[in-house]
Amino acid sequence: MRLGIFGGSFDPVHIGHLLLAECCREQCSLDAVWFLPTATAPHKQDRQPTPAPQRVEMLELAVAGNPGFSVCRYEADRGGVNYTVDSLTHFREEDPSRELFLLLGADMLLDLPHWREPGRICELALPVAVCRAGCEPVDFDCLRAVASPQRIELIRSHRVEMPEIGLSATDIRRRASLGQSIRYRVPRAVEEYIHTHGLYRTPC
Repeated sequence: MRLGIFGGSFDPVHIGHLLLAECCREQCSLDAVWFLPTATAPHKQDRQPTPAPQRVEMLELAVAGNPGFSVCRYEADRGGVNYTVDSLTHFREEDPSRELFLLLGADMLLDLPHWREPGRICELALPVAVCRAGCEPVDFDCLRAVASPQRIELIRSHRVEMPEIGLSATDIRRRASLGQSIRYRVPRAVEEYIHTHGLYRTPC
């Protein structure tokens, strides 16, 4: 099974997240993509996220109807700070037959060498760098200290392109806090969930 792992805060999940996952599913011939919401992201400990159960519920609404997408609650249920290397180790031990692909924006790939045990991450899963149309080419040489030349070439060959879409969860939270429209930025069911539960009403 070729399984894509897409981690993040998803606070909230938006159309850009879904498009990235679909481009990876199609271009890398993935059998499934798991959205892996964090409990507390290691690099975002200074901001209090929306409670994990609500972010999970929004994700489940967003992926409903797409048989290739599902939500993995592993990190959300564990709570606290989870590191990518630990989650990937768990998924590999749970089913060694899985071929894991770690879905990353191109900017996150550049930061990967600074994560916990980046070399081990590159062994457990193949990082997939997603590049938006019109952006600078990815510098895969940033991985030279953590992966072999052969592995880097394999990572390079799985580079994914997606259309440019200028959405961010930060801006969506800001718009929601100001009472501005977030329609077509998030799936309709997620928009209704945000309004019904009064999320992001405090200024971000």
